[in-house]
Amino acid sequence: MEALLRQIQKYVSGKTVYIPAREEKQSWGETSGYKRYIYERNCEIKAKFKTGAGIETLAEEYFLSPESIKRIVYAKKEVIMPKYQCSLSSAMDFAKCGKVEEWIHQYLLSDGHNKEFSDGLKLFDRFFIGPIQMPLQLFMRCCGPEDGMKYHIPENWFEKHVAELKDVLTQQKDMPPLIVHYVDGGFELNDGNHRLEAYSRLGIAEYYVIVWITEKEELEDFNEKYSIYLNGVKE
Repeated sequence: MEALLRQIQKYVSGKTVYIPAREEKQSWGETSGYKRYIYERNCEIKAKFKTGAGIETLAEEYFLSPESIKRIVYAKKEVIMPKYQCSLSSAMDFAKCGKVEEWIHQYLLSDGHNKEFSDGLKLFDRFFIGPIQMPLQLFMRCCGPEDGMKYHIPENWFEKHVAELKDVLTQQKDMPPLIVHYVDGGFELNDGNHRLEAYSRLGIAEYYVIVWITEKEELEDFNEKYSIYLNGVKE
């Protein structure tokens, strides 16, 4: 080490020398994106298995053996959680890994400013579906200045907030999904009331929602009535 220092002093003396770190060798597949592809594929398989897809069905869909599918869905290693962001794309990343519930709670406890809602969801096991694109006319606000609203707020404050959101929505397309409750054969909009009104005034007919359901019978009813949106096919 001393000999090396004397050699350096021949060229630089009394100066600060910057020596960059050695570039770490990347493992095979990192630069090509193959590892990322496998990770996302496996997350997708686990999510579909969790919602009822069979081993044989998944094997045919992904051109893998049933044994390979079993190794993926029964792996005990925890899936790496995507990074949370207040956006639709972030919610979709969580959903691919079967972690949409985790995205909801992170959203409600931060950008959504609704800890009470988050606490309430945790009281029972829930089914979470989405994000899926659905017609906004299916949903009704429960918050606003109109008489009879479940959550009544002053008109001037409501109008100000909706106007601000209209400006945002014309520029920002990656907005978080609405959160709705499917119960008694209908929808209750829990989060996104102001955005729903802003979308309506902008003439936007569809956007992405996350639907949560408590009872298995209501899940079956939802799947029967709205399977067209679950399959990504809209008339």
